[in-house]
Amino acid sequence: MQRRADGFTLIELLVVIGLIAALAALLLPMAQQARGAAHSTTCRSNLQQIGHALSLYMDDNDDFIPRRGQGKQKLFKIDRMSDWFNCLPPYAGEKPYYEFVGEGGRYGQGDHSIFMCPAARDTDWLHFLPYAMNMYLSPWIRKAPHRITEMPVPSRTVFMADGEGSYSATVPSAKPYGLPARHGGNANLIFLDSHVGSFDGDTLGCGTGDPNRPDVRWETGTGGTNQKPVE
Repeated sequence: MQRRADGFTLIELLVVIGLIAALAALLLPMAQQARGAAHSTTCRSNLQQIGHALSLYMDDNDDFIPRRGQGKQKLFKIDRMSDWFNCLPPYAGEKPYYEFVGEGGRYGQGDHSIFMCPAARDTDWLHFLPYAMNMYLSPWIRKAPHRITEMPVPSRTVFMADGEGSYSATVPSAKPYGLPARHGGNANLIFLDSHVGSFDGDTLGCGTGDPNRPDVRWETGTGGTNQKPVE
């Protein structure tokens, strides 16, 4: 009786390749989903550490909240020490942003910093800040920054959120400085009381504008000179 030659036939090889392709098609979305979930978890951890730095800063500065930096403009002025990206990093064991940049630094994918969201994508602007402060808080048009003691509801007032990258401040908007929903359609926020939340981008107004949710406040509701409503 004639023995069969060792090896696979062409049909068998095609069947195996088809099975591998089918498995890959099933597993790839699961891997992407797992990676996205890990990125979102890391982002929320970063924001929690930023919230801790904020608490320490306010304790040392008579309850004043850091300045937001520039608002609707892309970030180019980085030498003011009371802007959040300069005054908060030292409370987290990192250098002020202006010093970091002065030494040739620039945040990028894979950097181990609480100021680097792993899901953010570089915008190729002069500066890259993956997180952004609430545009209504401590604008430079005020003589002094806001105090947390002025806030009607600190636990519902956003301090910082995922940012587009080129701006130091954000708010729900269709404009380029608007809040992005880069975590599977969600955006991560930290509030003035230092608790972190993840919210559906559509209900936050990502890409459209502030829907004025009662549990997520952007405008401060304080007296004195404040940022006018942002589109």
